[in-house]
Amino acid sequence: MSSSNKKPNLILFGIDSLRRDRMSSYGYPKLTTPHLDKLAAEGVLFEQHFSPSIPTTPAYAAMLTGKDCFGTDVVALRHKGPVGAKTLAEVLGEQGYNTTCIGFTGNPSSRGFAHYLEYEAWLPDETGRCPKAANLNAVAIPELQRLAQEDEPFFLFLRHMDPHSPYLPPQPYERIFYGGDERDPSNRSMEPVYDFKPFADFLKSWIPEGVTDQEYVNAQYDGAVAYMDACIQNIIQKVEALGLTEETLIVVTSDHGETLYEHECYFDHHGLYDCTLIVPLIIKFPGKVPSGKRVPDVSVIQDIMPTILELLGVEEQLEPGGRSLLPFINGTPERRISELYLTECTWMRKHGWRTPHWKLIRALEPDFHFKPEVELYNLMEDPLENHNVADQEPEVVKLLTARMEAHIRRREEETGRTNPMYTNLGWHGKGDLPFASSQEAYDTLHIGSSLTARSLQANKAK
Repeated sequence: MSSSNKKPNLILFGIDSLRRDRMSSYGYPKLTTPHLDKLAAEGVLFEQHFSPSIPTTPAYAAMLTGKDCFGTDVVALRHKGPVGAKTLAEVLGEQGYNTTCIGFTGNPSSRGFAHYLEYEAWLPDETGRCPKAANLNAVAIPELQRLAQEDEPFFLFLRHMDPHSPYLPPQPYERIFYGGDERDPSNRSMEPVYDFKPFADFLKSWIPEGVTDQEYVNAQYDGAVAYMDACIQNIIQKVEALGLTEETLIVVTSDHGETLYEHECYFDHHGLYDCTLIVPLIIKFPGKVPSGKRVPDVSVIQDIMPTILELLGVEEQLEPGGRSLLPFINGTPERRISELYLTECTWMRKHGWRTPHWKLIRALEPDFHFKPEVELYNLMEDPLENHNVADQEPEVVKLLTARMEAHIRRREEETGRTNPMYTNLGWHGKGDLPFASSQEAYDTLHIGSSLTARSLQANKAK
């Protein structure tokens, strides 16, 4: 046990590609996250938490700096250059924390940790499955033990990869949510997936041969989440066994969601649709945050760092950015937010504006799905965003575009930076020229295998 004047510890679970609507704690009817549900019952769950700048690199930049994309200067997966703000690891390191990052080495957004450890999160073992979370535990639990023995408080960051493709949960998890015949020859639902040339080779490299039913692949995602949930319990149990529960802040969140079979963005996280933007946020800290509380207000990923610093009692003068969520937990929020500026530079370059009623998406260059340049969805009537009403609602498009552009101008003035969406032309790693047509994008962009996918994730800062 540590002395009472020591600062609290922090364990931050950054679970890659976890949609909150596939978690039982958020109302999903399949019991995918029983252990995280229990954690949420012992802490606070945020019902409307969003990651507005996808994918991985900009999202973790926001999570680990408390800034939006104007503050971080990061919008692209393959970001070149540094993250333009101080990171949580740097702040806590200066406060005397031992800092360790597991599973996120070499990305510009993971700057500032004292220790980096890796584990296998991509390639299958001899059974053809990849026990990602057990691989992580094999590294994380000894590290947790080492950190617990030191005199200093610690910050342990864990990047879980189970819900990130390839979805390869080991037995019995690959079938706990599927009881059908995945090779039924009369099922044609996987044909469009295999016909999408940019991703076909990657998806065929891990989806078992002959699978015809997209529900089977969906069930692999759910199974991967449930498997990871069980493995996370090992870590929670270890925290308890080490006597650290009372003095350890635990935060569970994700960088972005996942598009499964929706919107033709198969089994990936691109497209500014809600399935990619909705992520969980669960905070447990005995005695410091109430248990069983659910916060209905909108929160965003850049709120996480200021909230953590306040809960840890760390005085750090942050430049303006996210807000501490403690007033929301205590029921006394000063200002709520309801509108979000959205950005994406994964496989498409788009930005948009989301209100509780409407979602506007505007392409900055043609995309490889041949989607229209302007999309508008009425979230009240069409929450799954299946009906583009841009042509029927030109006034709404005009209004939301004006609000988005006013926000961009204001943030450019406040940060002294041009919107990185306008300057980051090499976002796809294929040169610095924007695509002239959807066909050019379709013919140029391609993920070959899990190894290629892994190399895209670990782009060293140039």
